[in-house]
Amino acid sequence: MRISNKTDYALRALFALVASPGDTAVSAREIAEKSKIPRKFLEQIMRELKEQGVVQSIPGKHGGYRLARPAAEISIGEVVRNFDGLHGPAPCACLDCSAETCPHESACHFRWLFVDIRDYAARLLDGATLESVYRKSVSDRSNEMP
Repeated sequence: MRISNKTDYALRALFALVASPGDTAVSAREIAEKSKIPRKFLEQIMRELKEQGVVQSIPGKHGGYRLARPAAEISIGEVVRNFDGLHGPAPCACLDCSAETCPHESACHFRWLFVDIRDYAARLLDGATLESVYRKSVSDRSNEMP
């Protein structure tokens, strides 16, 4: 399973919001700089995240973006599906792809395995929230040797 650059950037932007203190708004410029995301692409992604109900935009001089819900309520799976859909390790296991039917489907002995892998990955992603992943990454970094 691969995620697109767009999904990678969306997750990076969301983690920049999770890392911000309190409920403060973070400017697009600051998110782009901290997350190393091209500014124009970030603006498009943030619009989509707003439409999906994941972030709120705050107008004004000290405006920017903040999470629309607590980080513990936003799953990685939700973000991945919103941008990439639900893919499996092979086209035949993709739920929302427009891929043609496999010519070997009637004789295939392992499609079920690809579907199981897709479903397992979806469960893992749905069980991981922005908060849990952020906390683990911070914890892992603090345990690393300097």
